[in-house]
Amino acid sequence: MNIDSIRNGVVIDHIKAGSGMRLCRLLGLDDTELTVAIIRNVTSAKMGRKDIIKIDSVTSVNLDLIGYVDPGATVNIIRNGQVSEKLSLDFPEKLVNVIKCKNPRCITSCEQELPHIFRLTDRKSGEYRCIYCETKA
Repeated sequence: MNIDSIRNGVVIDHIKAGSGMRLCRLLGLDDTELTVAIIRNVTSAKMGRKDIIKIDSVTSVNLDLIGYVDPGATVNIIRNGQVSEKLSLDFPEKLVNVIKCKNPRCITSCEQELPHIFRLTDRKSGEYRCIYCETKA
């Protein structure tokens, strides 16, 4: 299979195999008019198998969301056919409105305008806890 390179855009690379579709949905790319290619189960010397998302337009993407879903992913910004920026991601320290607290007694359940904020409590496992009630994500 041959997927053309892009002239200007964003490439999310080194996504764990099988996570590309979920990430695309969470980023809202399935609901946009941008040209988006999701390449699944690509052979990778480093990872064995990986997914790649190519967006044929320089657009902003939620780096915290990508880091939460797959902290090993990389984001490449392509300008004039060349990589102009390469961002390596990790678990973000804080997530705002990325995930929702599942504790029915949390203040975010009754105060709808409050943002859902989680902080990273364990970098090794990627554990996040709600800042209001300390419930695990």
